[in-house]
Amino acid sequence: MKVRIGLGAGLGLAAPLEDTRALVDGCEQRGIDSVWFPDRIASDAVEPLTALAWAAGRTEHLKLGTGVVVLPGRNPAVVAHQLASLAALAPRRILPSFGLQPATPAERTAYPVPGPRAAVFEEALVVVRRLLTEEVVTHHGRFFTLDAATVGPRPAKPMDLWLGGLVPAALRRVGRLADGWLASFVTPAEAAAARTVIAEAADAAGREVEADHYGTNLLVMPPEATEDDIARAFASTAKRRPETDPADLIARDWADARRLVGEFVEGGITKFVVRPAVAPGRWDDFLDAFVGAFGP
Repeated sequence: MKVRIGLGAGLGLAAPLEDTRALVDGCEQRGIDSVWFPDRIASDAVEPLTALAWAAGRTEHLKLGTGVVVLPGRNPAVVAHQLASLAALAPRRILPSFGLQPATPAERTAYPVPGPRAAVFEEALVVVRRLLTEEVVTHHGRFFTLDAATVGPRPAKPMDLWLGGLVPAALRRVGRLADGWLASFVTPAEAAAARTVIAEAADAAGREVEADHYGTNLLVMPPEATEDDIARAFASTAKRRPETDPADLIARDWADARRLVGEFVEGGITKFVVRPAVAPGRWDDFLDAFVGAFGP
């Protein structure tokens, strides 16, 4: 299986717009595989689907992903139309992944749902997939109703829809409904165990998640990070995952990043989105260091 490693836009950037331009242009120039945009409505991060459209028009080869877009609370028909349009304008370069809820509780009121969030998520995902693959869709569900709905132009090749999540219900959902898994804040051992749960759920549902469709985000300290920067990042991670050694979640440097990638690959994880754990001083320097560690 081929290992693919892309870059993710970080949070807490001093100049989000300028840094987004530097990241996208720098990755395209260096032949890096992909760039991924987070969905953080309460920050200065560029809205991910808007970022995909802008970056698609600015580049020719770079793959563009969302990591991850909150689907419950969005109109799934509108999301399907947005993805279909993006896929038509940038064929084989749009990589959507979806999540259940925002990363922070303060953002969750921005995504109201008409029922239990997990149930809304699953039905919305079904609606998105049907609209992207079927010519005409009639859907009378618990939360969404469509009569002879269509979006176009539909992708010539069905789009892979990836999901995030780590709890058992989320992993089983990937196996039942999705094409791939994009994790975050997981250790190599947790990712390997999660891969097994997903594959078993897919098998029970009579379907398959392809062997190379398992991925994770990976935080890396920029080369110019100080010991104080590292201590703060590790402390923040320990607060979020108190039961886990932060060294299994954040790479202190690029050599450590290669070590963690190797451990993930041993567990069957082959797709990676590398993100700076703290804002890099210059994206060009971060990208050069990335290429030095992993190549284009």
